[in-house]
Amino acid sequence: MDHQLKTQRQFSRRDFLKAIFTGSLAVSGVAAAGGILRRVEAAPPEGEQAHNGHNPEPQAQHSHGGAGVTGQVNHAANGFDPADMLYEWDYGQVSTLPSGQTLREFHIGVVDKDIEVAPGVFFPAWTYNGRVPGPSLRCVEGDRVRVKLVNAGSHPHTIHFHGIHAARMDGVPGVGAGEIQPGEETVYEFDAFPFGCHLYHCHANPLKRHIHKGLYGAFVIDPDPNKYSGEEQEIAKTRHHLSPENQQFNEMVMVMNGFDTNFDGENEIYAANSIAFAYMNQPIRIQRDQPQRLYLINMTEFDPINSFHLHANFFDYYDHGTTLKPTHKTIDTVMQCQAQRGILEFSFKYPGLYMFHAHNTEFAELGWTGNFEVLP
Repeated sequence: MDHQLKTQRQFSRRDFLKAIFTGSLAVSGVAAAGGILRRVEAAPPEGEQAHNGHNPEPQAQHSHGGAGVTGQVNHAANGFDPADMLYEWDYGQVSTLPSGQTLREFHIGVVDKDIEVAPGVFFPAWTYNGRVPGPSLRCVEGDRVRVKLVNAGSHPHTIHFHGIHAARMDGVPGVGAGEIQPGEETVYEFDAFPFGCHLYHCHANPLKRHIHKGLYGAFVIDPDPNKYSGEEQEIAKTRHHLSPENQQFNEMVMVMNGFDTNFDGENEIYAANSIAFAYMNQPIRIQRDQPQRLYLINMTEFDPINSFHLHANFFDYYDHGTTLKPTHKTIDTVMQCQAQRGILEFSFKYPGLYMFHAHNTEFAELGWTGNFEVLP
């Protein structure tokens, strides 16, 4: 009897969801998953409210014996689509300072918003500009960056940028403007250094909640080719969004994340760009032999490591994107701790459908799986 009770306790809600997503329980697809999530929902922390409901969108068809979900997320209601987020860059409002330095001005507002992270599964997010992840900000090494933050949310917030800047611009409690209260605003201003694949996120307390709730985004600084010479200059041109050499690359951004839908300190949903199985349901179409450049960032809370594995191919990897030559060559899997990031470069030799996913099986089976459709 004691052994039976112990076995039942060990088979947690997370295990149950995993079994549902992989089709190993006798449940009629994952159309029932939203209902199961609602029935076993634990009480959220004080001041929070979990939301789960049915999606009126028509349901997609998936094999009952394979990974995936039944149904469709309503991207229009979310206000963002992971297919578009791959390619959406915010370059700011661009002008020139009297010194000749380029100024890029960005506007970011914090808004509380329910988002659908899997069919029928809603999460009460805190968002930058109404989306998770927030807008992908992009500038050039040496630009002056000016970011206006308006807090229209219900809690104090900040923006902390990974980069080099003065302490008063660090976006942490007790330094500079500190935590920005609801209804208030502030401006962060600094010069963009070093070049690379970076990120920004809220640094208000408690930190794990503000990050997990969705307050993070990509921050990419292109190298300035004029600062380099020879081979390095030619490489830097391919990374500069205004250079003709950059146009040969298909550039994408993915932010790996997870969602704790019942506030028990463990994620039930994993994804890249927030929507479970988004790129499996809608494969990313790319051209054979075209060089691909993927800006990859891990912002998964509650799990120490996330990863990316590419099927039937290998890639070169630039850790943090701060080098012009790869830090790892010809690998097919990379691990990242939270806030670690890098650039992947690869191309496909053969057309076809190729999977990519976290090489933590649980993450892959709970949503962090996608496909590249390589065209002839």
